[in-house]
Amino acid sequence: MNPAEIEAVLQLAFIQCEAVLCPLTDSQKQILRQVLIEAVRGQSLQSSAIGNQTMANPLDELTPDERSRFLQFVTEQERTGYSWKIQLLNDWLHNRESSSVQFIRDRYGFQWLNRVKRVHLAQYLDAQNPTEWLKLKIGDRIEVSNGLWEWVQDNGPCSREWFPCTVVQISQGIEGDGSGWNCVVRFDNGMEYEIQGIYEWNRYNWRWIN
Repeated sequence: MNPAEIEAVLQLAFIQCEAVLCPLTDSQKQILRQVLIEAVRGQSLQSSAIGNQTMANPLDELTPDERSRFLQFVTEQERTGYSWKIQLLNDWLHNRESSSVQFIRDRYGFQWLNRVKRVHLAQYLDAQNPTEWLKLKIGDRIEVSNGLWEWVQDNGPCSREWFPCTVVQISQGIEGDGSGWNCVVRFDNGMEYEIQGIYEWNRYNWRWIN
């Protein structure tokens, strides 16, 4: 989307808000405008730079105390099923305090927030608690290894390859039977594949893209 298209979409949204008697203030409009512009810019950068694993992690810019508080907030939101980023944006839109992570708004702002992807969170959360992964959601983009369906070696004739795909289904096995969590992914060519033990024995065979 170019700037003119972004502004057209925003004006339509503003008109619809007024139509249902929920007009936005000028500051709320500006927040939405900045968020949308940064989101579109971020998508453009992401599509032109495959390989987020090698990109700088925005969480590295936080102090150890800030990072600890931020990751705790993200973990709590994940456990309750809410989007941590939407929660923060709602606080900012309504000018509410964000408790222990208010510093994100005060010190880092929208640009930093929109740079944070799940791959960045996973780099810290997975390392801190290897038994409790950052949970997948339907629609997440990940890469899976060919080690799921063939014998590969990191240093051998049959090397590991990675294929982008989208999570389309997540299910949990019968409690107590040891089957863990299963996941169905859809590759870009439309084919689907079921991964058993996605967090357990097959965690080594997938990684975050965004």
